[in-house]
Amino acid sequence: MAEHKLRLIPLGGLGEIGKNMIALEYGRDIVVIDAGLMFPGEDMPGVDLLIPDISYLVERRERVRGIVITHGHEDHIGALPYVLSRLQVPVYATRLTSELISVDLKQKGMKGEADLKVVTPGSKVQLGDLAIEFFAVCHSIPDSVGLIIHTPQGIIVHSGDFKLDHTPVLGEPTNFSQLAALGMQDVLLLLSDSTYVELEGFTPSETVVSEALDRIISAAKGRVIVTTFASLISRIQQVLDVAVKRDRRVYVTGRSMKEIVKMALRTGYLSAPAGILCNLDELRGLPHNRVIILSTGSQGEPTSALVRMANRDPRSQVQIMPGDTVVVSATTIPGNEALVSKTTDSLFRQGARVIYDKLAKVHVHGHGSQEELKLLLSLVRPRFLIPVHGEYRHLCLHADLAESMGMSRDRIFVLENGDVLELGPDAGEVVARGDAGVVYVDGLTVGELDDDVLRDRRLLSRDGVALVSVAIDGESGRLAGKPRITTRGFVGAEGEQTLVEKAEDVVLAALDHDRRRISEPGYVDARVKDTLSSFFYQRTRRRPIVMPIVVMIGKDRKEARR
Repeated sequence: MAEHKLRLIPLGGLGEIGKNMIALEYGRDIVVIDAGLMFPGEDMPGVDLLIPDISYLVERRERVRGIVITHGHEDHIGALPYVLSRLQVPVYATRLTSELISVDLKQKGMKGEADLKVVTPGSKVQLGDLAIEFFAVCHSIPDSVGLIIHTPQGIIVHSGDFKLDHTPVLGEPTNFSQLAALGMQDVLLLLSDSTYVELEGFTPSETVVSEALDRIISAAKGRVIVTTFASLISRIQQVLDVAVKRDRRVYVTGRSMKEIVKMALRTGYLSAPAGILCNLDELRGLPHNRVIILSTGSQGEPTSALVRMANRDPRSQVQIMPGDTVVVSATTIPGNEALVSKTTDSLFRQGARVIYDKLAKVHVHGHGSQEELKLLLSLVRPRFLIPVHGEYRHLCLHADLAESMGMSRDRIFVLENGDVLELGPDAGEVVARGDAGVVYVDGLTVGELDDDVLRDRRLLSRDGVALVSVAIDGESGRLAGKPRITTRGFVGAEGEQTLVEKAEDVVLAALDHDRRRISEPGYVDARVKDTLSSFFYQRTRRRPIVMPIVVMIGKDRKEARR
Protein backbone atom coordinates (compact mmCIF):
# COMPACT_ATOMS: atom_id res chain seq x y z
CA MET A 1 0.00 0.00 0.00
CA ALA A 2 1.42 3.38 -1.04
CA GLU A 3 2.16 5.72 1.87
CA HIS A 4 1.69 8.99 -0.02
CA LYS A 5 -0.42 10.54 -2.71
CA LEU A 6 1.22 11.07 -6.06
CA ARG A 7 1.34 14.74 -7.13
CA LEU A 8 1.79 16.21 -10.60
CA ILE A 9 2.47 19.93 -10.98
CA PRO A 10 2.79 21.32 -14.53
CA LEU A 11 5.08 24.36 -14.44
CA GLY A 12 4.94 25.00 -18.18
CA GLY A 13 3.81 23.56 -21.50
CA LEU A 14 0.06 23.39 -20.84
CA GLY A 15 -2.08 25.95 -22.64
CA GLU A 16 0.96 27.01 -24.69
CA ILE A 17 3.49 25.71 -27.19
CA GLY A 18 6.87 25.61 -25.45
CA LYS A 19 8.25 26.07 -21.95
CA ASN A 20 7.61 22.38 -21.18
CA MET A 21 8.17 21.36 -17.56
CA ILE A 22 6.30 19.03 -15.20
CA ALA A 23 7.18 18.15 -11.60
CA LEU A 24 6.29 14.68 -10.34
CA GLU A 25 6.20 14.44 -6.55
CA TYR A 26 5.88 11.47 -4.22
CA GLY A 27 6.60 11.83 -0.52
CA ARG A 28 10.04 13.41 -0.14
CA ASP A 29 11.01 12.92 -3.79
CA ILE A 30 10.50 15.27 -6.75
CA VAL A 31 11.49 14.44 -10.32
CA VAL A 32 11.27 17.13 -13.01
CA ILE A 33 10.46 16.23 -16.61
CA ASP A 34 11.97 18.64 -19.18
CA ALA A 35 12.99 22.28 -18.78
CA GLY A 36 12.10 24.21 -21.91
CA LEU A 37 11.86 27.77 -23.12
CA MET A 38 9.33 29.66 -25.22
CA PHE A 39 9.92 32.51 -27.65
CA PRO A 40 8.21 35.84 -26.91
CA GLY A 41 5.38 37.30 -28.95
CA GLU A 42 5.45 40.68 -30.65
CA ASP A 43 3.76 42.21 -27.60
CA MET A 44 6.91 41.63 -25.53
CA PRO A 45 9.50 44.05 -26.98
CA GLY A 46 13.04 43.52 -25.74
CA VAL A 47 12.29 40.09 -24.22
CA ASP A 48 14.58 37.35 -25.53
CA LEU A 49 13.04 34.23 -23.98
CA LEU A 50 10.35 33.00 -21.63
CA ILE A 51 11.11 30.22 -19.15
CA PRO A 52 9.06 28.51 -16.42
CA ASP A 53 8.88 29.95 -12.93
CA ILE A 54 10.61 27.34 -10.77
CA SER A 55 9.84 28.93 -7.40
CA TYR A 56 7.95 25.76 -6.39
CA LEU A 57 11.10 23.69 -6.98
CA VAL A 58 13.52 26.16 -5.42
CA GLU A 59 11.47 26.19 -2.21
CA ARG A 60 11.81 22.37 -2.12
CA ARG A 61 15.31 22.13 -3.59
CA GLU A 62 16.50 19.50 -1.11
CA ARG A 63 13.79 17.12 -2.40
CA VAL A 64 14.49 17.50 -6.14
CA ARG A 65 16.25 14.28 -7.20
CA GLY A 66 16.92 15.18 -10.82
CA ILE A 67 15.71 16.54 -14.13
CA VAL A 68 14.81 14.02 -16.84
CA ILE A 69 14.89 15.26 -20.45
CA THR A 70 12.90 13.63 -23.26
CA HIS A 71 14.77 15.17 -26.24
CA GLY A 72 17.00 18.00 -27.37
CA HIS A 73 14.65 20.65 -28.73
CA GLU A 74 14.81 24.06 -27.06
CA ASP A 75 11.22 23.91 -25.84
CA HIS A 76 12.42 21.00 -23.68
CA ILE A 77 16.03 21.93 -22.79
CA GLY A 78 16.31 25.70 -23.34
CA ALA A 79 15.62 26.72 -19.74
CA LEU A 80 18.35 24.49 -18.27
CA PRO A 81 21.08 27.18 -18.17
CA TYR A 82 18.79 29.29 -15.98
CA VAL A 83 17.33 26.41 -13.95
CA LEU A 84 20.69 24.83 -13.14
CA SER A 85 22.01 28.12 -11.82
CA ARG A 86 19.40 27.79 -9.04
CA LEU A 87 19.04 24.01 -8.72
CA GLN A 88 22.25 21.98 -8.60
CA VAL A 89 20.75 18.60 -9.51
CA PRO A 90 21.72 15.88 -12.02
CA VAL A 91 20.24 15.96 -15.51
CA TYR A 92 19.42 12.65 -17.24
CA ALA A 93 19.36 12.66 -21.04
CA THR A 94 20.37 10.57 -24.04
CA ARG A 95 23.75 11.14 -25.66
CA LEU A 96 22.69 13.58 -28.40
CA THR A 97 20.44 15.48 -26.01
CA SER A 98 23.33 15.74 -23.54
CA GLU A 99 25.58 17.09 -26.29
CA LEU A 100 22.98 19.70 -27.26
CA ILE A 101 22.60 20.69 -23.60
CA SER A 102 26.38 21.09 -23.37
CA VAL A 103 26.39 23.34 -26.45
CA ASP A 104 23.63 25.48 -24.94
CA LEU A 105 25.35 25.70 -21.56
CA LYS A 106 28.62 26.67 -23.23
CA GLN A 107 26.92 29.46 -25.17
CA LYS A 108 25.45 30.74 -21.89
CA GLY A 109 28.83 30.62 -20.14
CA MET A 110 28.11 27.56 -17.96
CA LYS A 111 30.55 25.04 -19.41
CA GLY A 112 31.43 22.25 -17.00
CA GLU A 113 28.95 23.24 -14.28
CA ALA A 114 26.18 20.73 -15.07
CA ASP A 115 25.99 17.16 -13.79
CA LEU A 116 24.92 15.48 -17.05
CA LYS A 117 24.21 11.76 -16.92
CA VAL A 118 23.82 9.91 -20.23
CA VAL A 119 21.02 7.33 -20.52
CA THR A 120 19.91 5.04 -23.35
CA PRO A 121 16.56 3.59 -24.42
CA GLY A 122 15.96 0.55 -22.22
CA SER A 123 18.02 1.86 -19.30
CA LYS A 124 16.55 2.71 -15.90
CA VAL A 125 17.54 5.16 -13.14
CA GLN A 126 16.32 5.19 -9.54
CA LEU A 127 15.52 8.63 -8.14
CA GLY A 128 14.31 8.17 -4.59
CA ASP A 129 11.09 6.17 -4.64
CA LEU A 130 10.66 6.84 -8.36
CA ALA A 131 12.28 4.67 -11.03
CA ILE A 132 12.54 6.13 -14.56
CA GLU A 133 12.78 3.78 -17.54
CA PHE A 134 13.47 5.16 -21.03
CA PHE A 135 11.95 3.92 -24.29
CA ALA A 136 12.70 5.05 -27.85
CA VAL A 137 10.28 7.33 -29.66
CA CYS A 138 10.49 8.75 -33.16
CA HIS A 139 10.45 12.55 -33.31
CA SER A 140 12.10 15.11 -35.59
CA ILE A 141 15.38 14.74 -33.71
CA PRO A 142 17.35 11.55 -32.96
CA ASP A 143 17.74 10.11 -29.47
CA SER A 144 14.23 11.09 -28.39
CA VAL A 145 12.69 9.06 -25.59
CA GLY A 146 9.48 8.57 -23.72
CA LEU A 147 9.40 7.72 -20.02
CA ILE A 148 8.02 4.80 -18.02
CA ILE A 149 7.90 5.97 -14.41
CA HIS A 150 7.49 3.31 -11.74
CA THR A 151 5.91 4.78 -8.61
CA PRO A 152 4.47 3.21 -5.44
CA GLN A 153 1.04 4.24 -6.75
CA GLY A 154 1.49 2.60 -10.16
CA ILE A 155 3.07 3.08 -13.59
CA ILE A 156 3.09 6.45 -15.35
CA VAL A 157 3.88 6.71 -19.07
CA HIS A 158 5.06 10.02 -20.55
CA SER A 159 4.99 9.90 -24.35
CA GLY A 160 7.46 12.71 -24.95
CA ASP A 161 7.10 14.28 -28.38
CA PHE A 162 6.43 11.34 -30.67
CA LYS A 163 5.06 10.14 -33.99
CA LEU A 164 4.80 6.85 -35.88
CA ASP A 165 7.43 6.70 -38.66
CA HIS A 166 8.77 3.34 -39.78
CA THR A 167 11.41 5.00 -42.00
CA PRO A 168 13.00 7.79 -39.93
CA VAL A 169 15.98 9.60 -41.45
CA LEU A 170 17.93 9.24 -38.19
CA GLY A 171 17.20 7.47 -34.92
CA GLU A 172 14.84 4.67 -33.97
CA PRO A 173 11.11 4.19 -34.62
CA THR A 174 8.78 4.52 -31.65
CA ASN A 175 8.93 1.35 -29.55
CA PHE A 176 5.25 0.45 -29.65
CA SER A 177 5.95 -3.20 -28.72
CA GLN A 178 7.29 -2.05 -25.33
CA LEU A 179 4.19 0.11 -24.88
CA ALA A 180 1.92 -2.80 -25.81
CA ALA A 181 3.58 -4.92 -23.11
CA LEU A 182 2.94 -2.12 -20.63
CA GLY A 183 -0.74 -2.17 -21.51
CA MET A 184 -0.95 -5.60 -19.86
CA GLN A 185 0.48 -4.24 -16.59
CA ASP A 186 -2.30 -1.83 -15.53
CA VAL A 187 -0.85 1.62 -16.32
CA LEU A 188 -2.05 4.25 -13.86
CA LEU A 189 -1.54 7.37 -15.97
CA LEU A 190 -0.60 8.44 -19.49
CA LEU A 191 0.75 11.91 -20.24
CA SER A 192 0.43 12.27 -24.00
CA ASP A 193 1.64 14.82 -26.56
CA SER A 194 -1.28 16.92 -27.87
CA THR A 195 0.42 19.31 -30.31
CA TYR A 196 -1.17 17.98 -33.53
CA VAL A 197 -4.39 16.49 -32.22
CA GLU A 198 -6.33 18.66 -34.70
CA LEU A 199 -4.98 16.71 -37.69
CA GLU A 200 -6.77 13.59 -38.89
CA GLY A 201 -4.96 10.43 -39.95
CA PHE A 202 -1.25 9.73 -39.50
CA THR A 203 1.70 12.11 -39.70
CA PRO A 204 3.59 11.59 -43.01
CA SER A 205 7.05 10.02 -43.00
CA GLU A 206 10.22 12.10 -43.23
CA THR A 207 10.92 10.47 -46.60
CA VAL A 208 8.46 12.86 -48.29
CA VAL A 209 10.70 15.76 -47.25
CA SER A 210 13.76 14.12 -48.81
CA GLU A 211 11.87 13.73 -52.07
CA ALA A 212 10.65 17.35 -52.01
CA LEU A 213 14.11 18.74 -51.24
CA ASP A 214 15.62 16.69 -54.05
CA ARG A 215 13.06 17.98 -56.58
CA ILE A 216 13.53 21.61 -55.53
CA ILE A 217 17.33 21.54 -55.43
CA SER A 218 17.71 19.64 -58.70
CA ALA A 219 15.45 22.17 -60.47
CA ALA A 220 17.09 25.29 -58.98
CA LYS A 221 19.28 27.24 -61.42
CA GLY A 222 20.99 29.28 -58.70
CA ARG A 223 21.87 29.02 -55.03
CA VAL A 224 19.55 27.20 -52.63
CA ILE A 225 19.24 28.50 -49.07
CA VAL A 226 17.60 26.05 -46.65
CA THR A 227 16.51 27.40 -43.27
CA THR A 228 15.42 25.14 -40.44
CA PHE A 229 15.83 24.69 -36.69
CA ALA A 230 19.49 24.26 -35.78
CA SER A 231 18.61 21.22 -33.67
CA LEU A 232 16.66 19.50 -36.48
CA ILE A 233 19.58 17.22 -37.23
CA SER A 234 17.59 14.80 -39.39
CA ARG A 235 16.68 17.68 -41.73
CA ILE A 236 20.30 18.78 -41.91
CA GLN A 237 21.26 15.22 -42.87
CA GLN A 238 18.63 15.25 -45.62
CA VAL A 239 20.13 18.45 -47.03
CA LEU A 240 23.63 16.95 -46.94
CA ASP A 241 22.41 13.81 -48.71
CA VAL A 242 20.76 15.82 -51.50
CA ALA A 243 23.89 17.98 -51.84
CA VAL A 244 25.98 14.86 -52.45
CA LYS A 245 23.46 13.54 -54.97
CA ARG A 246 23.22 16.85 -56.88
CA ASP A 247 26.93 17.74 -56.73
CA ARG A 248 26.54 20.84 -54.58
CA ARG A 249 28.62 22.05 -51.65
CA VAL A 250 27.12 23.19 -48.37
CA TYR A 251 27.92 26.34 -46.44
CA VAL A 252 26.61 26.59 -42.86
CA THR A 253 25.72 30.02 -41.44
CA GLY A 254 24.25 31.06 -38.10
CA ARG A 255 26.02 30.63 -34.76
CA SER A 256 23.78 27.90 -33.33
CA MET A 257 23.65 26.02 -36.64
CA LYS A 258 27.47 26.01 -36.89
CA GLU A 259 27.89 24.83 -33.29
CA ILE A 260 25.36 22.00 -33.61
CA VAL A 261 26.60 20.80 -37.02
CA LYS A 262 30.14 20.73 -35.66
CA MET A 263 29.02 18.73 -32.62
CA ALA A 264 26.85 16.30 -34.62
CA LEU A 265 29.66 15.58 -37.09
CA ARG A 266 32.11 15.00 -34.24
CA THR A 267 29.76 12.59 -32.44
CA GLY A 268 28.60 10.75 -35.57
CA TYR A 269 24.98 11.91 -35.54
CA LEU A 270 25.63 13.61 -38.91
CA SER A 271 27.62 12.10 -41.77
CA ALA A 272 29.12 14.19 -44.55
CA PRO A 273 31.71 13.11 -47.14
CA ALA A 274 35.00 14.99 -47.12
CA GLY A 275 34.79 18.18 -49.12
CA ILE A 276 31.00 18.56 -49.05
CA LEU A 277 31.17 21.43 -46.53
CA CYS A 278 32.84 24.65 -47.62
CA ASN A 279 34.09 27.84 -45.98
CA LEU A 280 33.17 31.41 -46.88
CA ASP A 281 36.05 31.95 -49.30
CA GLU A 282 35.21 28.73 -51.16
CA LEU A 283 31.53 29.72 -51.25
CA ARG A 284 32.32 32.98 -53.02
CA GLY A 285 34.28 31.16 -55.72
CA LEU A 286 31.67 28.49 -56.50
CA PRO A 287 29.15 28.66 -59.36
CA HIS A 288 25.70 29.45 -57.96
CA ASN A 289 24.25 26.17 -59.21
CA ARG A 290 26.73 24.27 -57.02
CA VAL A 291 25.80 25.93 -53.72
CA ILE A 292 23.50 25.09 -50.81
CA ILE A 293 23.45 27.38 -47.76
CA LEU A 294 22.15 26.00 -44.46
CA SER A 295 20.85 28.80 -42.28
CA THR A 296 19.10 29.59 -39.03
CA GLY A 297 16.09 31.92 -39.06
CA SER A 298 13.06 29.76 -39.85
CA GLN A 299 11.08 31.61 -37.15
CA GLY A 300 12.03 35.12 -38.27
CA GLU A 301 14.30 35.63 -35.24
CA PRO A 302 15.64 39.20 -35.56
CA THR A 303 19.32 38.28 -35.07
CA SER A 304 19.29 35.06 -37.13
CA ALA A 305 21.30 34.55 -40.32
CA LEU A 306 18.29 34.45 -42.67
CA VAL A 307 16.73 37.61 -41.24
CA ARG A 308 20.05 39.44 -41.65
CA MET A 309 19.97 38.40 -45.32
CA ALA A 310 16.35 39.49 -45.68
CA ASN A 311 17.16 42.87 -44.09
CA ARG A 312 20.22 43.41 -46.35
CA ASP A 313 22.34 43.65 -43.22
CA PRO A 314 25.89 44.56 -44.33
CA ARG A 315 27.25 42.36 -41.54
CA SER A 316 25.63 39.27 -43.10
CA GLN A 317 28.12 36.86 -44.65
CA VAL A 318 25.55 36.04 -47.33
CA GLN A 319 23.46 38.51 -49.33
CA ILE A 320 20.29 37.55 -51.23
CA MET A 321 20.63 37.57 -55.02
CA PRO A 322 17.93 37.41 -57.72
CA GLY A 323 17.54 33.76 -58.67
CA ASP A 324 18.15 32.37 -55.17
CA THR A 325 15.75 29.71 -53.93
CA VAL A 326 14.95 29.88 -50.21
CA VAL A 327 13.41 26.78 -48.61
CA VAL A 328 11.75 27.31 -45.21
CA SER A 329 11.84 23.79 -43.79
CA ALA A 330 10.00 24.31 -40.50
CA THR A 331 6.56 24.92 -39.05
CA THR A 332 5.95 28.44 -37.78
CA ILE A 333 5.66 28.47 -33.99
CA PRO A 334 2.42 30.18 -32.86
CA GLY A 335 3.16 33.84 -32.18
CA ASN A 336 5.92 34.06 -34.80
CA GLU A 337 3.62 34.34 -37.82
CA ALA A 338 4.13 38.08 -38.35
CA LEU A 339 7.93 37.82 -38.12
CA VAL A 340 8.02 34.92 -40.58
CA SER A 341 5.68 36.68 -43.03
CA LYS A 342 7.77 39.85 -42.91
CA THR A 343 10.95 37.90 -43.61
CA THR A 344 9.34 35.96 -46.45
CA ASP A 345 8.03 39.13 -48.12
CA SER A 346 11.47 40.77 -47.88
CA LEU A 347 13.09 37.76 -49.54
CA PHE A 348 10.56 37.86 -52.39
CA ARG A 349 11.21 41.59 -52.87
CA GLN A 350 14.91 40.89 -53.39
CA GLY A 351 14.17 38.45 -56.20
CA ALA A 352 14.36 35.18 -54.30
CA ARG A 353 11.93 32.31 -54.82
CA VAL A 354 10.66 31.26 -51.40
CA ILE A 355 9.20 27.79 -50.84
CA TYR A 356 7.46 26.90 -47.58
CA ASP A 357 5.11 24.20 -46.29
CA LYS A 358 2.00 25.60 -48.01
CA LEU A 359 3.72 25.30 -51.38
CA ALA A 360 5.58 21.97 -51.07
CA LYS A 361 6.23 19.16 -48.59
CA VAL A 362 9.43 20.75 -47.33
CA HIS A 363 8.62 20.03 -43.70
CA VAL A 364 6.96 17.23 -41.78
CA HIS A 365 6.23 17.87 -38.13
CA GLY A 366 7.45 15.51 -35.47
CA HIS A 367 4.19 14.94 -33.60
CA GLY A 368 1.53 12.27 -33.81
CA SER A 369 -1.78 13.08 -35.47
CA GLN A 370 -5.14 11.69 -34.34
CA GLU A 371 -4.56 8.08 -35.37
CA GLU A 372 -1.20 7.90 -33.60
CA LEU A 373 -2.75 9.34 -30.44
CA LYS A 374 -5.53 6.75 -30.64
CA LEU A 375 -2.98 3.97 -31.15
CA LEU A 376 -1.01 5.05 -28.10
CA LEU A 377 -4.13 5.13 -25.95
CA SER A 378 -5.29 1.72 -27.13
CA LEU A 379 -1.88 0.15 -26.49
CA VAL A 380 -1.17 1.67 -23.09
CA ARG A 381 -4.77 1.46 -21.79
CA PRO A 382 -4.22 3.86 -18.86
CA ARG A 383 -6.66 4.40 -16.04
CA PHE A 384 -6.12 8.16 -16.27
CA LEU A 385 -5.01 10.56 -19.00
CA ILE A 386 -3.42 14.02 -18.90
CA PRO A 387 -3.05 15.69 -22.31
CA VAL A 388 0.23 17.68 -22.36
CA HIS A 389 2.26 19.83 -24.76
CA GLY A 390 -0.26 22.09 -26.46
CA GLU A 391 -2.44 25.15 -26.34
CA TYR A 392 -5.61 24.82 -24.30
CA ARG A 393 -7.77 23.88 -27.30
CA HIS A 394 -5.35 21.04 -28.10
CA LEU A 395 -5.69 19.66 -24.58
CA CYS A 396 -9.50 19.81 -24.78
CA LEU A 397 -9.58 18.16 -28.22
CA HIS A 398 -7.28 15.41 -26.96
CA ALA A 399 -9.68 14.82 -24.07
CA ASP A 400 -12.56 14.59 -26.57
CA LEU A 401 -10.58 12.09 -28.64
CA ALA A 402 -9.97 9.87 -25.60
CA GLU A 403 -13.64 10.08 -24.61
CA SER A 404 -14.66 9.01 -28.13
CA MET A 405 -12.60 5.86 -27.56
CA GLY A 406 -14.60 5.00 -24.44
CA MET A 407 -12.54 6.64 -21.72
CA SER A 408 -14.63 8.15 -18.93
CA ARG A 409 -14.42 11.95 -18.79
CA ASP A 410 -13.83 11.94 -15.04
CA ARG A 411 -10.59 10.04 -15.68
CA ILE A 412 -9.23 12.72 -18.04
CA PHE A 413 -7.59 15.78 -16.50
CA VAL A 414 -7.24 18.92 -18.60
CA LEU A 415 -4.85 20.88 -16.43
CA GLU A 416 -3.32 24.34 -16.51
CA ASN A 417 0.13 25.45 -15.48
CA GLY A 418 0.27 25.71 -11.70
CA ASP A 419 -2.43 23.13 -10.97
CA VAL A 420 -1.57 20.55 -8.32
CA LEU A 421 -3.11 17.16 -9.13
CA GLU A 422 -3.19 14.49 -6.43
CA LEU A 423 -3.64 11.03 -7.89
CA GLY A 424 -4.52 7.76 -6.19
CA PRO A 425 -5.23 4.31 -7.64
CA ASP A 426 -8.92 5.06 -8.25
CA ALA A 427 -9.37 8.83 -8.33
CA GLY A 428 -7.61 12.11 -8.85
CA GLU A 429 -8.31 15.66 -7.69
CA VAL A 430 -6.87 19.10 -8.34
CA VAL A 431 -6.16 20.16 -4.76
CA ALA A 432 -4.70 23.58 -5.57
CA ARG A 433 -4.79 25.99 -8.46
CA GLY A 434 -2.11 28.57 -8.85
CA ASP A 435 -0.48 30.66 -11.51
CA ALA A 436 2.82 28.98 -12.33
CA GLY A 437 3.97 32.27 -13.74
CA VAL A 438 6.57 33.05 -16.36
CA VAL A 439 10.11 34.34 -16.09
CA TYR A 440 11.35 36.80 -18.70
CA VAL A 441 14.91 36.62 -19.99
CA ASP A 442 16.06 40.02 -21.24
CA GLY A 443 19.75 40.05 -22.07
CA LEU A 444 21.54 39.43 -18.78
CA THR A 445 18.38 40.14 -16.79
CA VAL A 446 16.36 37.12 -15.69
CA GLY A 447 12.98 37.43 -14.05
CA GLU A 448 12.98 41.09 -13.05
CA LEU A 449 10.65 42.42 -15.74
CA ASP A 450 7.08 43.14 -14.70
CA ASP A 451 3.90 44.12 -16.49
CA ASP A 452 4.66 47.84 -16.05
CA VAL A 453 8.00 47.51 -17.83
CA LEU A 454 6.46 45.59 -20.72
CA ARG A 455 3.60 48.10 -20.95
CA ASP A 456 6.08 50.98 -21.18
CA ARG A 457 8.05 49.14 -23.86
CA ARG A 458 4.92 48.52 -25.89
CA LEU A 459 4.01 52.20 -25.62
CA LEU A 460 7.51 53.24 -26.66
CA SER A 461 7.50 50.90 -29.65
CA ARG A 462 4.06 52.07 -30.75
CA ASP A 463 3.82 55.76 -29.81
CA GLY A 464 7.37 56.90 -29.04
CA VAL A 465 8.63 59.27 -26.37
CA ALA A 466 8.66 63.03 -25.79
CA LEU A 467 11.45 64.45 -23.57
CA VAL A 468 10.55 67.84 -22.04
CA SER A 469 13.34 69.99 -20.57
CA VAL A 470 12.13 72.62 -18.09
CA ALA A 471 14.60 75.02 -16.44
CA ILE A 472 13.50 76.79 -13.23
CA ASP A 473 15.26 79.77 -11.65
CA GLY A 474 16.00 78.63 -8.12
CA GLU A 475 16.11 82.22 -6.82
CA SER A 476 12.86 83.56 -8.27
CA GLY A 477 10.97 80.26 -8.54
CA ARG A 478 10.01 81.12 -12.13
CA LEU A 479 10.77 79.54 -15.48
CA ALA A 480 14.29 80.32 -16.67
CA GLY A 481 13.30 79.97 -20.31
CA LYS A 482 10.90 78.36 -22.74
CA PRO A 483 10.51 74.56 -22.28
CA ARG A 484 12.24 72.48 -24.96
CA ILE A 485 10.78 69.23 -26.36
CA THR A 486 12.63 66.43 -28.16
CA THR A 487 10.71 63.48 -29.64
CA ARG A 488 11.83 60.00 -30.65
CA GLY A 489 9.65 57.54 -32.56
CA PHE A 490 6.63 59.82 -32.29
CA VAL A 491 6.17 61.97 -35.39
CA GLY A 492 8.01 62.00 -38.69
CA ALA A 493 10.00 64.88 -40.09
CA GLU A 494 7.00 66.25 -41.95
CA GLY A 495 5.04 68.43 -39.55
CA GLU A 496 7.23 67.56 -36.58
CA GLN A 497 8.73 71.02 -36.07
CA THR A 498 5.36 72.77 -36.13
CA LEU A 499 3.78 70.28 -33.73
CA VAL A 500 6.72 70.44 -31.30
CA GLU A 501 6.76 74.24 -31.32
CA LYS A 502 3.04 74.35 -30.53
CA ALA A 503 3.55 71.75 -27.79
CA GLU A 504 6.27 73.91 -26.24
CA ASP A 505 3.89 76.88 -26.22
CA VAL A 506 1.19 74.73 -24.59
CA VAL A 507 3.59 73.67 -21.80
CA LEU A 508 4.72 77.27 -21.29
CA ALA A 509 1.11 78.47 -20.99
CA ALA A 510 0.22 75.67 -18.59
CA LEU A 511 3.12 76.44 -16.26
CA ASP A 512 2.60 80.21 -16.48
CA HIS A 513 -1.02 79.71 -15.44
CA ASP A 514 0.00 79.15 -11.82
CA ARG A 515 3.54 80.44 -11.36
CA ARG A 516 3.36 80.25 -7.59
CA ARG A 517 3.34 76.41 -7.68
CA ILE A 518 6.28 75.90 -10.05
CA SER A 519 8.74 75.40 -7.21
CA GLU A 520 6.52 72.80 -5.49
CA PRO A 521 8.02 69.26 -5.61
CA GLY A 522 6.32 67.15 -8.31
CA TYR A 523 4.07 69.93 -9.60
CA VAL A 524 5.94 70.61 -12.85
CA ASP A 525 6.33 66.87 -13.57
CA ALA A 526 2.60 66.16 -13.17
CA ARG A 527 1.48 69.33 -14.97
CA VAL A 528 3.71 68.68 -18.00
CA LYS A 529 2.61 65.05 -18.29
CA ASP A 530 -1.12 65.85 -18.08
CA THR A 531 -0.93 68.81 -20.45
CA LEU A 532 1.18 67.16 -23.15
CA SER A 533 -0.56 63.80 -23.04
CA SER A 534 -3.89 65.53 -23.67
CA PHE A 535 -2.43 67.82 -26.38
CA PHE A 536 -0.69 65.07 -28.32
CA TYR A 537 -3.72 62.78 -28.21
CA GLN A 538 -6.05 65.53 -29.46
CA ARG A 539 -3.67 66.34 -32.34
CA THR A 540 -2.40 62.85 -33.32
CA ARG A 541 -4.56 60.24 -31.54
CA ARG A 542 -1.37 58.82 -30.11
CA ARG A 543 -0.04 58.75 -26.56
CA PRO A 544 3.76 59.00 -26.44
CA ILE A 545 5.46 58.54 -23.10
CA VAL A 546 6.08 62.05 -21.73
CA MET A 547 9.27 62.35 -19.68
CA PRO A 548 9.79 65.76 -18.02
CA ILE A 549 13.38 66.72 -17.10
CA VAL A 550 13.27 69.53 -14.52
CA VAL A 551 16.49 71.47 -13.87
CA MET A 552 16.79 73.92 -10.95
CA ILE A 553 19.27 76.71 -11.72
CA GLY A 554 20.62 78.24 -8.52
CA LYS A 555 22.08 81.72 -7.89
CA ASP A 556 25.68 80.45 -7.66
CA ARG A 557 25.34 78.52 -10.89
CA LYS A 558 23.85 81.55 -12.71
CA GLU A 559 26.74 83.73 -11.63
CA ALA A 560 29.23 81.06 -12.65
CA ARG A 561 27.65 80.83 -16.11
CA ARG A 562 28.02 84.57 -16.54
